[in-house]
Amino acid sequence: MATSSDHGLKRIVWKRIQDTIITDCRKSEAWKILILDPFTTKLLSSCCKMSDLMSEKITIVEDLYKNREPVPEMKAIYFMSPTAKCVDALIADFKPKPKYKAAYVYFTDYCPDELFNNMKRSCSTHIRVCKEINISFIPQEAQVFTCDNPGAFQSIYSPNSQDKKKTLETIADQLVTLCATLDENPGVRYKKDGNMQNAQTLAELVDNKLAQHYQLDESGKKTGKTQAQLLIVERGFDPVSPILHELTYQAMAYDRIDIQSDTYKYKAKDGSEKQALLNEDDVLWVKLRHKHIAEVSEQIRLLVKEISTNKKQTDGKITISNLAQMMKKMPSFRKQVTQKTVHLQLAEDCMQDFSKHVEKLCKAEQDLAVGSDVEGVKVKDPMRTLLPVLLHSYSSTHDKIRVVLLYIFSLSGTTDENLSKLIQHVKIEKEQEYILNWKELGVPIITSPSFFSRKITRRDRSQDQTYNLSRWTPIIKDVMEDAVENKLDTREWPHQSECPAAWNGTGVVSARQKHKASTQDERRSGSRLIVFILGGISHSEMRCAYEVTQAVKSCEVIIGSSHILTPIGLLNDIKALSKAPMETFTIEERSAA
Repeated sequence: MATSSDHGLKRIVWKRIQDTIITDCRKSEAWKILILDPFTTKLLSSCCKMSDLMSEKITIVEDLYKNREPVPEMKAIYFMSPTAKCVDALIADFKPKPKYKAAYVYFTDYCPDELFNNMKRSCSTHIRVCKEINISFIPQEAQVFTCDNPGAFQSIYSPNSQDKKKTLETIADQLVTLCATLDENPGVRYKKDGNMQNAQTLAELVDNKLAQHYQLDESGKKTGKTQAQLLIVERGFDPVSPILHELTYQAMAYDRIDIQSDTYKYKAKDGSEKQALLNEDDVLWVKLRHKHIAEVSEQIRLLVKEISTNKKQTDGKITISNLAQMMKKMPSFRKQVTQKTVHLQLAEDCMQDFSKHVEKLCKAEQDLAVGSDVEGVKVKDPMRTLLPVLLHSYSSTHDKIRVVLLYIFSLSGTTDENLSKLIQHVKIEKEQEYILNWKELGVPIITSPSFFSRKITRRDRSQDQTYNLSRWTPIIKDVMEDAVENKLDTREWPHQSECPAAWNGTGVVSARQKHKASTQDERRSGSRLIVFILGGISHSEMRCAYEVTQAVKSCEVIIGSSHILTPIGLLNDIKALSKAPMETFTIEERSAA
């Protein structure tokens, strides 16, 4: 059965679910109920539709945590995380009286012995199947995954965190399930950092857990490393990319427009509320998402023009108003026009915001980030670049904070006195944590001789064709290209585990070392580079994975993190780092005296 989400990681994940859960379902002709927890609901929603499940004789999808009506004549499939809460909910469904005829239990990851034994004691007579399928990550896009854990940022970087070790352990488990799903046993490397140890700690955890997972293959032989590398880096490695105003379509839309859960809400010309899901089922979104907003606006205009039979109606500027008139006059084209309307509206929203607020900021931001102006002349006095932005009223407080941060990043820290003046200029005396708390990520804010900081050597992109207001390239793109070309410095990127000697990202490997591609994922020939950024990824960094894959072709780059960042979301997370942990208390019931 072909799934509707036939895109890279999503396709591979759905195929894995089909080969485990669905294959077991097919053994019985009876219709079944599927019961999910919040994580597996999100996981399944990312890679299949209800119609895909219906075609596999799954008639109802239920929430594990909600009260459900008993259906004793039907079998139930439980797809859930291996947590005490999930196992308790499963047990409750069969005690004292079973809600379903039988249970087929599938865990996303390894189920601890304690939970397994509890389940065995309580309802083993009702369980027909119990398997661990090793998928505890979310395939967000064809080449992007997350651990679906925005809270990991606080757990890892807050000085008050009490669960950092546990969070890194959980992320390591999730990364192992990603590798298992991709049928890869990669060599692991991490970015060495004199101030932070999280990337190294995670690399050690992942490598140990990979060794355990791949200890023996199905034939009882030790499984060697495959033609893949996993690079682990901390968020503080590149603080610029998630803060800069990006002008590519996806990054700009998620930064400047209120898009929640990938849903864009807008008002139609008749005043009605409309909404559209921005995902890979939308072919136009996939085509446009990584393009510069100027190209997007032009391409949408041309697409709308194409579907018009009356040239006069589309000559000149195309707007939503004109489109509404076109639709009334040309009912046969209504459906085609509607598909384009979403992106015409979203692109217009982005452009209006750009004209009002962002355009005047972008030149200063690019000059500070790149360290030179459009002509390539070095910025000698960053303060002269910064001040005009701070003095103008068109900038919001968040926008001013962002450009102040770019100024500080460009200098690798500033003095206490200078920082105090900047904070007064932006009028955030009571909210200076937006700036100060970056130190928790290992980013220098106040210059200090004890703080180890070294300018990263960048690739020369002076010959690349770019827009004047989009000259910055995320540092992770340099890393991806260096990794593919086997140019990463081993002093800066130590090997936690060695990759096969022939790995150079080109897919050229010796016959002895060649990894047999899995038939189940129909993967491209060549090798894989998996990049994991601890503490969140920006949309511009996601784009880099596609750009490098497209340029190299023989190496697929997959990028992931605990979650996907927006600039304002990241600033709020940074500010919250200095909050004290919430106190927890236990209320004891006392018997009456």
